[in-house]
Amino acid sequence: MKQTIYIYHTNDVHSHFEHWPQIARFLSERRREHRARNEAMLLFDVGDFLDRVHPITEATRGKANVDLLNDLGYDAVTIGNNEGITLDYDELDTLYERARFPVVVANLFRRNGERPHWALPYVVIPATETFRIGVVGATAPFSHFYELLGWKIAPPFDLLAAAVEEVKRKADCVVVLSHLGVNEDEKIAATIPGVDIVLGAHTHHVFPEGKEVNGALLCAAGKYGQYVGVVKLEVEGRRLGRASAKVVDAGVMPFSEEVACRLRSLEQKSLARLEAEQVAVLHEDLPLDWFAPSPLARLLASALREWCQADIGMVNAGVLLEPLVRGPVTKKDLHRICPHPLNPCKVKLRGAELKEIILEANTERMKHLRFKGFGFRGEVMGEMVYDGVEIETELEEDGAWHIRAIRINGEPLEPERTYDVATTDMFAIGHFYPQIQRAAEKTYYMPEFLRDLLAWKLAQ
Repeated sequence: MKQTIYIYHTNDVHSHFEHWPQIARFLSERRREHRARNEAMLLFDVGDFLDRVHPITEATRGKANVDLLNDLGYDAVTIGNNEGITLDYDELDTLYERARFPVVVANLFRRNGERPHWALPYVVIPATETFRIGVVGATAPFSHFYELLGWKIAPPFDLLAAAVEEVKRKADCVVVLSHLGVNEDEKIAATIPGVDIVLGAHTHHVFPEGKEVNGALLCAAGKYGQYVGVVKLEVEGRRLGRASAKVVDAGVMPFSEEVACRLRSLEQKSLARLEAEQVAVLHEDLPLDWFAPSPLARLLASALREWCQADIGMVNAGVLLEPLVRGPVTKKDLHRICPHPLNPCKVKLRGAELKEIILEANTERMKHLRFKGFGFRGEVMGEMVYDGVEIETELEEDGAWHIRAIRINGEPLEPERTYDVATTDMFAIGHFYPQIQRAAEKTYYMPEFLRDLLAWKLAQ
């Protein structure tokens, strides 16, 4: 008997709920339509569904995101790095306690080598009375960050291969939920026998009609809920026939006012919860300027230096989105002005390397650089602001200010001396300053975000 099975998938939503009312209505209507036609429908998320940039996620530490997945009847999910390394150990360990779906992630373990009870290497889902789908999951192995938070994350390929081999004996089709990125997805298809479908994530790529590699169908639906992926499986008995893929633009889907109302209510409650947590009272305003040193940015640079016990603090003003005004400061305020999941980082740099960074950071190109990613959720890089660094500049004939001298804590910068530099982890993992990215010695401070350091500093 020939049957059709539909697999719907989302990935890298990052708490961008602007299209969620459309997605929720679309998926609910499709579920009713498939049920009426006696067709099977499965629904998966491939990680980074949450992002603490959103107040709902910040206030509930992702538990409200899990409730949203429950509402639509997701059949399985895997975790992304935003679930895995932007929550502390207990927050991740309890994130899915209300989940009505399995979490498949083959390469996550506790420090003692045991799997968390909520993280399965695979599940087998009976899509029809005769056809079973094995679902395997894996997430990006940011091993050092997981270790700092108390977890152990393993390289995924051997564990994926073992899980696929085992589940293939129990299922008629193998689907991999891969929060590993497009290059790794292609490697999975090329090197792990028995994989039929790879639902991809992490690199925010889109395959409008899928991509076939070594007989496996690779699928991906972009980012931020812009698309929903759909895979159509044509099966006969226990045999998988043709598989095809497409993405559906969420922007043209009908809107659910009921879901929008629920999101508004959740956001209001979350903002109230954050506002109830006062961290300090300011006796004067803390102004902010993205393109010049300003009191609020200087305060953050000082907090970084002190927290990391470094020689200097260094932060780009663009990580702060608004100034703080005199009066009570709450966690709502700090989340609004600094929503990024960015952690403090200390890097050892030679004076010559530090000088190169200061010169590059002083260029108009770098100050006005617009980018997204590496944890940054702002608009523009902005001025580099320091604590412990004095810079002498001179206006030259070209009309620009040029650096003439650099002093570190009152002393001339020494090219061969090693300095401890406190900054943000986006410079340590991103490509902005190669001297920091390739530094041999880096220390990350987790789970604290920059806004946590601001709260600590303001409370002093």
